[in-house]
Amino acid sequence: MSIDTIRNVASDPQAHAVVRRVIRENWRHYRSQYAMAILCMVTVAATTAYSAYIIKDIVNEVFDKKNLDMAWIVSAIVLGVFMVKGFAGFGQDVILNRIGNNIIARYQKRAYDKMLHLGVGFYHDVRSAYLVGQISSNIGGIRNLLNQIITIVARDFLTLTGLILVMIWQDPMMTLGSLLVMPVAGYVISRYVKRMKTLSRKEIDLNARVNSAMVETAQGIAVLKAFTLEEPMSEKVGSLIRQAEKQSNRIALVNARTRPLTETLGGIAIAGAIAFGGWRVISYGGNPGALLSFLAAAMLAYDPARRLASFRVQFEKSLVNARMLYELLDTPPRQADKPGVPDIEVDRGEVVLDDVSFAYGDGEKALNSISLRADAGKTTALVGPSGGGKTTIINLIQRFHDLESGQILVDGQNIADIAVASLRKRISYVSQQPVLFEGSVADNIGYGRPGATRAEIIEAAKLAQAHDFIVSLPQGYDSEVGEMGSNFSGGQRQRLSIARAVLRDAPILLLDEATSALDNESEKLVQQALDRLMKGRTTIVVAHRLSTIRNADRIIVIDNGKVIEEGDHATLVDKQEGLYSRLYRLGIANADDDVEKELSYG
Repeated sequence: MSIDTIRNVASDPQAHAVVRRVIRENWRHYRSQYAMAILCMVTVAATTAYSAYIIKDIVNEVFDKKNLDMAWIVSAIVLGVFMVKGFAGFGQDVILNRIGNNIIARYQKRAYDKMLHLGVGFYHDVRSAYLVGQISSNIGGIRNLLNQIITIVARDFLTLTGLILVMIWQDPMMTLGSLLVMPVAGYVISRYVKRMKTLSRKEIDLNARVNSAMVETAQGIAVLKAFTLEEPMSEKVGSLIRQAEKQSNRIALVNARTRPLTETLGGIAIAGAIAFGGWRVISYGGNPGALLSFLAAAMLAYDPARRLASFRVQFEKSLVNARMLYELLDTPPRQADKPGVPDIEVDRGEVVLDDVSFAYGDGEKALNSISLRADAGKTTALVGPSGGGKTTIINLIQRFHDLESGQILVDGQNIADIAVASLRKRISYVSQQPVLFEGSVADNIGYGRPGATRAEIIEAAKLAQAHDFIVSLPQGYDSEVGEMGSNFSGGQRQRLSIARAVLRDAPILLLDEATSALDNESEKLVQQALDRLMKGRTTIVVAHRLSTIRNADRIIVIDNGKVIEEGDHATLVDKQEGLYSRLYRLGIANADDDVEKELSYG
């Protein structure tokens, strides 16, 4: 059966390539451990075969001749054989489990590193929770694939070979008759393999969707409860769970279908051997010890033969896992650096968009031949109706996406021709929705500049108006951050995000509606922090609040991916028919006198 499996894998170029890659990537890391595991498996196979062989001596030398001395000798031998087998089995299990656990750890790290290097656009197309669920399932498949190859060759195949040799030694004719059932089993099992490929891929997809729904429920529990969505979400996820369960049951059924066949064929072989062997011993005075040794070997051979028979079905499932994991690992980064590109040199920090066009996956243009300039050391505000392309500009400056046409220049250098990491190190970014990560408050601020001292982190927090609330926490800067910063208010999360940007101390600052979601009191504190952060930096800000916009050195009004007008606040307000002037008047008309005025963006 294992030879048949290898032949089928070799005839499938894709399967052959996956298996070769898995072995190539892992064998050199674990060859000494695998050598020890294989030695243990060979020992298990040899002792199993010998335990069947020695039955002949037990029957003929002990029982038939009534030799008590031989009984003691054979008993000691049997005890020694089973002790050696036990320790060898222990060593095999420990080594293979350690290898398997390290394989999972290595591929988890590889998958995580790949996730870090995939472009932002990739995550627009794939649900993150779904992706994580899929990765978890597929990494386990890599481990299973390697263990199956090793155990099927070094344990089951060698054990079966040893037992068949014992059977041939004791009775070649009955051995030949017993082995006639194996081609029948191989033919029937091969029919299940193609179906297993389809079922396994669908099972992985359904389980990933279940994991995705659970993660999203945990992250969005406040909204879910606010809209009393418990019952409809329970029904939706329950349906997914039932589908996943049904799919797992289908796979279990395909696996289990081999059991009645192998049991029946094994029973036919052993029953035939008992009947034929017994007839020969009784009728023609055959060797009863050899017969019992043969039968013991045949019965011991059943388990490895059954595992070999079902190997192809299990192997195909693991192969599907490996293929899907490699699909992720082989995904090319969408914003990959060109070969040999240099790091960017930023002296002044001037940012220029030159005839830039860009469209997302739906094909509709977000920016249409847009050109603008953000002067070095000054503040440029981007305003206009929602969906006009303001946030897209912020994203493109950081090269989260590749342009359709045109170019973006930083101090005259095309960002497509420099190392993207060096570009982002020279940019500080504060988004509307601040993101905090697992770890302490100090850790989250320190991500702005890895290696920063505690004193530098504290100074950044002070500049961001965050120090006072941090020191009031039970563990101060060592307080743990809840999931996505859930244990902090919106203003506190935003000030921590600003502290991170302060610590980065980059020449270019991008602010994407950093205060729009805050209450007035929090907005004032955050705005004070932003005012400090913006000094002396090239700042591009997307904002609603007039306090941010009207103090900008230049205001650029964007609508439908184009620049409609630009100038300072006073100049644009004076243009009575201009879009900015209309939005400004509408914002004042809809605002109370004691509330910060906002531009209304339709």
